Amino acid sequence: MKNMVWSNLKLPFTTAGRYRKERVDSLMNKSNVNTEYREALRTKSYIDICCKVQGQLETKTIDKLSSPSSVPLYFHLSEFLLEPRQETLIAMLEGSNLHHLFVNYFEASLEACKICESLLLSIHQTRSNYQIIERVLKLTQRVDKSSPVHEDDIDDNCHDIFAELASFALIKNPLSTLSPGQLGDIHDRHSLLFHRLTAKCQKIRRRTRLIKCYKKVVGSVLVVAYSALAITLFVLAVHSMVGTIAALGLIACSLGLLKKRRKTITPERLELDAQLDVAAKGVYILINDFDTMSRLVRRLYDEIEHSRAMADMCVRNGNNEVLKEVVKDFRNNESRFLEQLEELEEHIYLCFLTINRSRKLLVQEIMVQKSK
Repeated sequence: MKNMVWSNLKLPFTTAGRYRKERVDSLMNKSNVNTEYREALRTKSYIDICCKVQGQLETKTIDKLSSPSSVPLYFHLSEFLLEPRQETLIAMLEGSNLHHLFVNYFEASLEACKICESLLLSIHQTRSNYQIIERVLKLTQRVDKSSPVHEDDIDDNCHDIFAELASFALIKNPLSTLSPGQLGDIHDRHSLLFHRLTAKCQKIRRRTRLIKCYKKVVGSVLVVAYSALAITLFVLAVHSMVGTIAALGLIACSLGLLKKRRKTITPERLELDAQLDVAAKGVYILINDFDTMSRLVRRLYDEIEHSRAMADMCVRNGNNEVLKEVVKDFRNNESRFLEQLEELEEHIYLCFLTINRSRKLLVQEIMVQKSK
């Protein structure tokens, strides 16, 4: 059952070294990665989280339009997207002796969820801002689409076009709320937590192997020693009833000691190892998800800055010929820009899913131990 649950994350984890190797090997096979990516976008959980976010965004947008002075667009997506929610998590784990590394993991996953929330709101604002560029393109779009930018279109709507471009150039880049430095700090903190989790996991496994080896050696020695002594006593028992009773008692004691030694191997250490494994895996996935999102954010940020710079240059120049070239550049880059925006949004949704899956799995492991 546990293996089936782990397979849902598609990232088998044993030790840090093996896990990194398998992850690299998987990424090298581009076709497999693309296939898994497309399959993930078709899952019910992915569709559900998309519907939740879009529903909330549409509701808040309508509220803001109906009462712009009192209803802010900003709201906490993480309050209903994070599973289990933080207050629910605290109630579930109340009374359990939670390892401090697990506390750090839950805090890190909550922070990651809030960052995803911030990025989704930035994407929503970016789409809203881009409507200005779309209006500019419409103002320069002839009925005959074989010639998308025409001098007559420019001349007839010159004032409106320059006004739209001026407003776009003045709008702050929505993705500037999360700087590359902040993303780098997040990566470093997650990496540190991952190394602490794996180090603790490896320490427990080494200790467990040593204990098993020790018990095996000691057990073998005891068996040989007690067997030899028992044989000796049985030989003596031929001439003495006392020897017979002593031999039987010693054998019973030997078996009892061995049985007792087996019972003293408690499952707590193995359970802690499994919990650390779940947490480490969750953090590692988080690191990779955020590295991917960081690259997409930087690329999209540069695209927005380029568009703002082009709009500003056009407004400052005030030349129709320059305007035509700028509009042509906007039109040529429109589909690519929207694709990049959608790709970033998809990765954010997937990150939400992996965060929730990892949190649920760790809570499940902890609750199993708590119930014993």
